[in-house]
Amino acid sequence: MYIDPWLEPWLSLIAKRVGSQAILELGCGSGLDTATLEAAGHRVVAVDLSPGAVTKARKRAPYAEIYCQDLRAPFPPSASRINVVIASLSLHYFPWDETLALVRKIFELLPSSGLLLCRLNSMNDHHYGASGHPEIEPNYYLVDGEPKRFFSKASVQALFATGWRILHLEERVVHRYAKPKSVWEVILEKPPNPAVESDACESAPRVSQRTCTS
Repeated sequence: MYIDPWLEPWLSLIAKRVGSQAILELGCGSGLDTATLEAAGHRVVAVDLSPGAVTKARKRAPYAEIYCQDLRAPFPPSASRINVVIASLSLHYFPWDETLALVRKIFELLPSSGLLLCRLNSMNDHHYGASGHPEIEPNYYLVDGEPKRFFSKASVQALFATGWRILHLEERVVHRYAKPKSVWEVILEKPPNPAVESDACESAPRVSQRTCTS
């Protein structure tokens, strides 16, 4: 099984920012990233909508605190003090206004210098629904009965335009599933003063806004 080690380059940055707090993982699925974070010594509070996925995640990461709930519901009380949020392939299922509201909720949860590490469907993700399906709203399709949003670089930037500082933005092709999947990998921080752009963060991998052409 391909483990999809996308978090590995960011573990040192996560360790610097997380402090003594747990990490909040939104949309943990079967717990692959949860297990990676747990193995790195972090406490994890995770949520996912699928009961089956939550059962698998609890087996894969037995020390994590995992809840079965919608991401738009109030976050678990144990996530009231969080410095790092992980949201891998989980923020792209909602109408645009609800997606903006969820991103704003994450922003408000985080303290200054808090991190959000996320991945989003790319508009080039044609194997998994970016074309050939009924359109609900721009770049938001009903894919085999499930709504999915697909992002351009401009729409990623629009989603995080208010307050966030983008540390890394790259379109990548990953091999987590049966066919190659195109995603946007985005690392963001809540600046000490959200209105002021500060210098590149300490010890982070080099800031990137490359676009993959493969």
